[in-house]
Amino acid sequence: MYNILEVASCHGGDINYLYSLIEKYSIFNKSDNFGIKFQPFKYDLIATKDYSNYSIYKDLFFAKNEWKDIIRKAFCTKDIWLDIFDEYSLDILEDNLENIKGIKFQTSILDNLIIFNRLKNIKTDNLHLILNIAGRSLEDIEKILEKYSNLHFKEVYLEVGFQGYPTALEDCGISKISTLKKRFQDIKIVFADHTDSQTEEAVILPILVGFENCDIIEKHIMLDRKKTKYDFYSSLTFEQYVKFIEIQKKYFKLKEEDFINEREVEYFKKSVQIPILNKDKKSGELIDIENDFEFRRTDSLGLNLLEIKKFVSEKYILASDKKKGETIQEEDLKKANIAVIIACRLKSSRLKRKALLKIGALSSIEMCIKNVLKFEDINSVVLATSTTEEDSELKDYIYNKSVIFHQGDPNDVIQRYIDIINKKNYDVIVRVTGDCPYLSKDICKFVLDNHFEKGAEYSNGIGAAIGTNVEIMNTLSLKEIKKYFPKADYSEYMTWYFQNNPEVFKLNYVDLPDKWKRDYRLTLDYQEDLDLFNKVEEYFSKNNINYTIDNLFDFLDKNPEISKINLNMPVRYYVDKELIATLDRETKIKK
Repeated sequence: MYNILEVASCHGGDINYLYSLIEKYSIFNKSDNFGIKFQPFKYDLIATKDYSNYSIYKDLFFAKNEWKDIIRKAFCTKDIWLDIFDEYSLDILEDNLENIKGIKFQTSILDNLIIFNRLKNIKTDNLHLILNIAGRSLEDIEKILEKYSNLHFKEVYLEVGFQGYPTALEDCGISKISTLKKRFQDIKIVFADHTDSQTEEAVILPILVGFENCDIIEKHIMLDRKKTKYDFYSSLTFEQYVKFIEIQKKYFKLKEEDFINEREVEYFKKSVQIPILNKDKKSGELIDIENDFEFRRTDSLGLNLLEIKKFVSEKYILASDKKKGETIQEEDLKKANIAVIIACRLKSSRLKRKALLKIGALSSIEMCIKNVLKFEDINSVVLATSTTEEDSELKDYIYNKSVIFHQGDPNDVIQRYIDIINKKNYDVIVRVTGDCPYLSKDICKFVLDNHFEKGAEYSNGIGAAIGTNVEIMNTLSLKEIKKYFPKADYSEYMTWYFQNNPEVFKLNYVDLPDKWKRDYRLTLDYQEDLDLFNKVEEYFSKNNINYTIDNLFDFLDKNPEISKINLNMPVRYYVDKELIATLDRETKIKK
């Protein structure tokens, strides 16, 4: 908080009083944001001889050389501010310009054209300006600000408060401050307090106002109440001002405290209800924030809800078995080992050896792998095929040496997955098939994030174009399926083993953003699919465009004649009613 000590007329024209005042209050230093304000004026320039206070103004007059000495002494410890009343005030300003921090206009002076016009010839770019707006409407204030902005002061402030000898509490002007701050958001507010200095409000009110509402506090001061002839109504004695500043520092310092301190943290730790498990959980399971916990105060060590959420967002899972009623600690968690497993064979019937057919410069399976390698939060990419001699050829099409080539059971795809899962200790699998060259890292991230957020066992996206979606599954769940189906005859359609058993597995269907929802067919099963893909690659190559799902959809949306090339090609597991009935029957878990 910046504080201005207002001298006003307390000196009564006694220069020694003023020197004593400056010395007495010298403990308040500009380095601690203290300024002092004087009122230099000349009796015959501020008023006419018939004015009631003319003789008082005459008593209060100091010569220019006296003002120079006064300002020099005060400048040693404080910023200097001047009230401008008349041309003599401006003389004092010009004579001492290098030592002046800023000037103030009382509301009664704002329309003085002589002062305003003369200020045009004074260097003001290093001066601050306080405009007292007592009695002024918001419309008036806007015009005043516009007018004085032409004088190019360093900074302009608005001041509320007026001298009522003393000012009644209800007239202090505090009600204006919020309105001014809302209307003039970039302008700081000065609160000039003029309450009766012999009441508690003289200290309490400016503290309350300053704590939240204003930027500068202007407060009248004096030496001694009995010896002060003028302006003693709202002036604080030295002892009162010391107390005022002590209280101000004590309470204003609270605004600088850390948002959360150590004691608050300790209180929170001791009192917070922390999550405790409402069921037994196995090592390797994901955490379902919404459904796995109840909340209790406990002396047992454990992570709070926010801490658990953070670990879940970073894709941590349980590292050990946990019992109902136990808390979760950091050592109970581990980073999930996540793999993309691409299922691929060369035995395709409709489009022979389709995995090796070229799309642009790459084989179909290599393009699939290229885009899968862009997926985020993935530890491994596996190309999983069978042990047949024909499928062994795929080892030459892994695109990147980081890709793991795995051969397993020719017919049981689930067993093929479980073999590599056990070998590499994977926890979560992103399942895709090799006939999808345009898999999307964006869709994968969206579904994978949601899978962990929901603590699901199986997730897939809803609304995706055929060939752009992914399935997420937990390896514990895949192994659970294997218990019921030692020989999973239909595991080529692995999806059914999950989706057909919602009472066994926690299924999570993720509604994708509209921008990723399309009816396009982007899987490779027919020559028409290959034709469409090569049209896409030709466009991307010619225009030097990298594949993203957004770029692909932008092209297809703008070129419907391309997207229609394969539009009527059937998807067997969508249209073959006999197959669907068989899958519904043969993949149902019967306990």
